[in-house]
Amino acid sequence: MSAQNLSPDRILSELQVSEEFLARYEKPGPRYTSYPTAPVWDESYGLADLELAQAEADRAGTPVSLYMHIPFCESLCLFCACNVVIQKDKTVAVTYLDVLKREIDRVSRNVSRARPIVQFHWGGGTPTYLTPQQIEDLFGFTKERFRFAPDAEIGVEIDPRVTSYEQLAILRRLGFNRLSMGIQDFNQEVQRAIHRIQPFGMTRDLIVQARGLSFDSINVDLIYGLPFQTPERFEDTVDQIVSLAPDRIALFSYAHVPWLKKQQGSFAPHLPEGPEKFAIFRTGVERFLAAGYMYIGMDHFAKPDDELAVAQRNRTLHRNFQGYTTKAGADLYGMGVSAISSIQNTYAQNHRAVPAYQEAVEKRGLATMRGYKLSFDDRVRRAVVSRLLCHTVIPKNEVNTEFRIMFDEYFAAELKRLVPFQEDGLVHVTADEIRTTWLGRIFIRNVAMVFDTYLEKQQLSAKPLFSKTL
Repeated sequence: MSAQNLSPDRILSELQVSEEFLARYEKPGPRYTSYPTAPVWDESYGLADLELAQAEADRAGTPVSLYMHIPFCESLCLFCACNVVIQKDKTVAVTYLDVLKREIDRVSRNVSRARPIVQFHWGGGTPTYLTPQQIEDLFGFTKERFRFAPDAEIGVEIDPRVTSYEQLAILRRLGFNRLSMGIQDFNQEVQRAIHRIQPFGMTRDLIVQARGLSFDSINVDLIYGLPFQTPERFEDTVDQIVSLAPDRIALFSYAHVPWLKKQQGSFAPHLPEGPEKFAIFRTGVERFLAAGYMYIGMDHFAKPDDELAVAQRNRTLHRNFQGYTTKAGADLYGMGVSAISSIQNTYAQNHRAVPAYQEAVEKRGLATMRGYKLSFDDRVRRAVVSRLLCHTVIPKNEVNTEFRIMFDEYFAAELKRLVPFQEDGLVHVTADEIRTTWLGRIFIRNVAMVFDTYLEKQQLSAKPLFSKTL
């Protein structure tokens, strides 16, 4: 029986797990927006490697996904682990945009106009930190240098606290058709603790304006595990979200990484943990499914007729650094500070500090800081992890045919490590496939970790690398 056919009572029953069970699976682990994950990459990968990958992609004629990172925010949300620059003086964006344009121009030279741009996304930071004029100028500069497909998915992350109707109207006129907005939680005490005051009415009004401008899709982000959250308080937030009827919902687990983001330590004593945190998540799952949303996986929900839901049913869903996407087969070109590219069988990341990024672009045209070339084994495991996270099933013969291996022999050690997962009711393993149960979909990161050949060594690192899976 699929998750969508389960009654709310049955869902709650499926999610009634013991504290001992949670302790077994509540461990640090990657989100697998890539495989291998970023800690494996190194600085021996340079500009020449990236341009070689770009040339290979151009010869292959693959479609293109573009990502641009706008790092600026007016104030710091204390929960945030993104690469942001807090600056109220907006003149800082002028120099940054000039440098970003130089990078855009350089990248465009290695992308044939015969290759369509099927996906374009602005992330941050807060892209609506930019003025309406800067938004229009940056988009126009980009569109002059790339050929956008008529049905391109063009999205932007917005902050309701700083986004004006004028900005929305310009975004829509330029061709942006998807909005993603952070909400996190509507409870006032939680908002005060994370330094993000965003009333329900403010968010509702912006969504009404966006619908009036006919954006194709409106997505919202929530976080569970924030300070002072309880299941009862979060239920109120979830009910308010349901009343707004967004097309997609991301319900992320709060990533507590104070060794990377010191500001998170300010509210550490007030964080819900273990069974309490899981109860908050369970509240969201039960109420979103009861409202008709489909659970896509990795904390994402979508309406049944949404492209993500359709792609998962058709097994064409894909996962990249922007999360779940329907644009499988596209090479991702990341631009801007800290942006990541995934081109053919390589990954590349730009410098993470604005001064270093700007200096690199001014000197070389590109800002590659580190990267990675996938081995044959990496590509096999990437295919396995991708099938698991996107479709919740690994058909062994598909992997055998694609890579000319014998799955059960190649992954003999991993199949042994899956035995406890079978005993805990998370996966079913047969001669033909590995399929997660409904409960297994909730702990799917843990299942994916079984196939990660780098993880054991990473776990021995003196420095923490990942947040917990719950």
